[in-house]
Amino acid sequence: MFGIIRPCRHRLSENLRTEWMAHLCGLCLALRGDHGQFARIATNYDGLVISVLVEAQAGRSEGWRRTAGPCPLRGMRTASVARGEGARLAATVSLVLASAKVRDHVADGDGALARRPVAAAARRVAGRWDRAGERSGAALGFDTALLLDAVGRQEELESVAGPGTPLLTVTEPTETATAAAFGHTAVLAGRPGNRAPLEEAGRLFGRLAHLLDAVEDLAEDAETGAWNPIAATGTDLAEVRRLCDDAVHGVRLALKDTEFAGAGSGRLAHVLLVHELGRAVDRAFGTTGCAHTGGEGAGALGAPGAPESSYGPPQSPWINPGGPGGAPPEPPGPPHGRRRGLLAGCLVWSGLCCTCQVCCRDPYHDPWSGQPREGLCHKCGDCCDCCDCCSNCGDCCSCDCCDGCDCGCDC
Repeated sequence: MFGIIRPCRHRLSENLRTEWMAHLCGLCLALRGDHGQFARIATNYDGLVISVLVEAQAGRSEGWRRTAGPCPLRGMRTASVARGEGARLAATVSLVLASAKVRDHVADGDGALARRPVAAAARRVAGRWDRAGERSGAALGFDTALLLDAVGRQEELESVAGPGTPLLTVTEPTETATAAAFGHTAVLAGRPGNRAPLEEAGRLFGRLAHLLDAVEDLAEDAETGAWNPIAATGTDLAEVRRLCDDAVHGVRLALKDTEFAGAGSGRLAHVLLVHELGRAVDRAFGTTGCAHTGGEGAGALGAPGAPESSYGPPQSPWINPGGPGGAPPEPPGPPHGRRRGLLAGCLVWSGLCCTCQVCCRDPYHDPWSGQPREGLCHKCGDCCDCCDCCSNCGDCCSCDCCDGCDCGCDC
């Protein structure tokens, strides 16, 4: 699971958590339905934004949701999931970009991919994903050649980049690819007037994805000798931060020029692409903290005594049911008055610990008595640094942050 948009579940209202998970599950199932079971590993946090944008522009209609059957990754529960062209476009883009990521790891010789047989197998998988993405993209009127061309140019640019090369020269292929994907959401939604602002939002989103990935990998790449655009071009981190902040502001302005289907239809898109993008920048540079991840919010990346990042690695909602998707509550424990035995309780306790439910489930059920218990991270702390008014009251705020909102919040 990868991506820069990783919202803490405490920052999303219950409705938005449900919507977020619906799009994530919809992306996963669209990958399975169009490209096979193995393709589900391409599911990522950022890809679901494509599905969110299509639905926000087109509006909700019959057929945009379906009830998915029980899934082990949801604790064998059913769920309402997104379907249709938005989910399929998100799957297509995710698959092609995942193939690019595989090639990038092969080129860098990361981990097991340094071995020739493994690298050769990975290249074959990437090639199959490219062809599969091309077929599904054609069915949606989307030319994935734009993405594949960007991937090819990325490798060429990286091979010649060096000290003094403008950093944005290296990020250009990623910007072009995401601009095309964002822009096509307007075509699928039947709102051609949105294409230009969404292409701009996508271009800046791609820039952020590339830069933040480079920032987060900077120390590790230095240790392993892997290529990193920031180190290769000799760009100062202060300049990288400025570019990121400018991109966040640009995405916000582009969304203001985007017409959504109606009041409240763009809430999730707004929260993900305005609030969470800014937090992604802070997370990468270690300038903020979250009580749920143990961050101290010490200061800028690279400052004396500051952590490299106030946040831990991205957590999949599949692995951590208390994650941002707001997974359903645990099934009831043993009936009142009946307790599990010592061994059975210990096994259940191990499962709760391994899936982080002891920390983040709110509440989880005691493995022996079945009584509800609060997770260790049940207090929101400073994670809710921006109020939920934009999540709860739709478009009432202009969000700089939330000035002009009449929902009664203090921000």
